[in-house]
This record gives sequence, structure tokens and C-alpha cells, in this order.
Amino acid sequence: MKGVAAHIFDLEQPRTENMPIHPAHKQARYSYLLHRHHEDEYRPQESGPRTGAAGILICGEHTGTHIDALSHQSDALTLCGGVPVGEVQSPRGFTRHGVEEIEPIVAPGVLLDVAAKDGVESLEPGRVVTGIDLEESCERQGVEVEAGSVALVRLGNASFWDDEEIYLAGAGMDASAAYWMAERGVLAVGADNMAWDAPGVRDPELGCMMAGHLILLAREGIYIIENLALDELAASGHYLFDLICTPLKLVGATGSPVRPVAVVSG
Repeated sequence: MKGVAAHIFDLEQPRTENMPIHPAHKQARYSYLLHRHHEDEYRPQESGPRTGAAGILICGEHTGTHIDALSHQSDALTLCGGVPVGEVQSPRGFTRHGVEEIEPIVAPGVLLDVAAKDGVESLEPGRVVTGIDLEESCERQGVEVEAGSVALVRLGNASFWDDEEIYLAGAGMDASAAYWMAERGVLAVGADNMAWDAPGVRDPELGCMMAGHLILLAREGIYIIENLALDELAASGHYLFDLICTPLKLVGATGSPVRPVAVVSG
């Protein structure tokens, strides 16, 4: 609102060639190449002092801080809402549930600091976070997760962003945490780890790993934001905020880089 001071927390991790990348997306690593240098066109006698530079960006849609579109996951070859994969999938992407269908997200946000609940800076690698952990975090912080909100979970994993091995082995959520979020009708979830789900954990009932991706994206239509930087927001003590997250309109894509921000008024 005009005239009201606000504090903006940047929730994006820096993008570099050395940032952690999920093994499934290694073939599309991040790279930035400066192909046009200022010296290339510097001819002051002919065109004056102005010069330009430009680069080429190469990256997978699921690298760095990004959001998963609903086309990213299927349930028995069926996308969310009963859309058969074979009817909408092509070499150029998806004609339904591509990331361009995600409206700019401007929604109430809530941070659940599970690491703080456990009294640690960061959860141990491999720690499995459950729905009970999320409920206990709400009780400790005196907050609720409301329908239509975006719920972010801090595991403390962001401090390992410069150490790929540790970062990839970080804590994550199990199926009960995904069901807990779905029951509350959230618009999206996010966490400061590679892929929301606890790495390497196979759900015995669903018979798959990354159960949260199946539940949230393919069955419930809830977006997932990954590789968030949540430490500064947590340190501020602000658990409630406005979340702004705007995916790129990459038509047919299964995800998009994003730069989410948390806005705290007053």
C-alpha cells in the first residue's frame, strides 16, 4: 500500500555453473556465456562512445530456484485433472498444464521453520519431515496454514548451497507432509531443498519415491517451488507475509526459473 513501509526478502538462490542440480537434470546444467563484448564494436571515431554487451543463457527449467508446472509429474501417465499424457505431450512440450498456465502468484505466505522447531540451524541430511512436524511448527509459531496460501518449509538446507553433495542429501518431506498441505488447500508449497521430497525415500503405500510430487502436482494441482533461500526471512521472525512469485511464460514447459519475494508490511 502507498505510504506503508515494507521489507522485501529475496528468496532466490544465486545462479552459477557450480550450483547444486538434481541428478535427473544434470544434462541441462546452467551456463551463462558472454558472446558479445564491449570491445567488439568499440569504434569511437565512427559511432561514438556507446557500446553493448550480451550473453547466452543455457539452463534446464528445473535448475536453481524454480517452480514445477503440473505437467512435470503424472499419475499412471495421467496429468492433474484426468488429462492423458499422450494427448498433450509433444517434442515441444505440453499443450496443457505447461508452466505458462501458472498465473503470477500474489498470495498470503506462511513460513514453517522446522529446523528452529528442532532447535538446530539445519536438519541432518536425510531427516524425513512429516505432517506432524508441520503441525508442531504451526503450534510453536502460533500460525495456521490457510486455504489459498503459499506454505514454505525451512529445513536449514540453504546454508549448504555451495556444497552440492551435502545439499543434495538434505532433509525433505514425506507423503504425510504433502497430504497435510493438500488438506489445507494451499495454492503452492516450497522448501529450501532440491526437490521438496526427502531424497531416496520410497513410500510403501504409493510404491514410489518423491511421493509429494505425485500427491501435490499430479493429484492435487498444487505447485512446488524448490531451492528457496529462507534463512534471512526466518531470522527476521516474520512467519506471515505476502508472497510474490512470477513464472516465465515458457510455453509448454514443465517448470520455470523464478525469483520469489516475501513482502512484510510495516
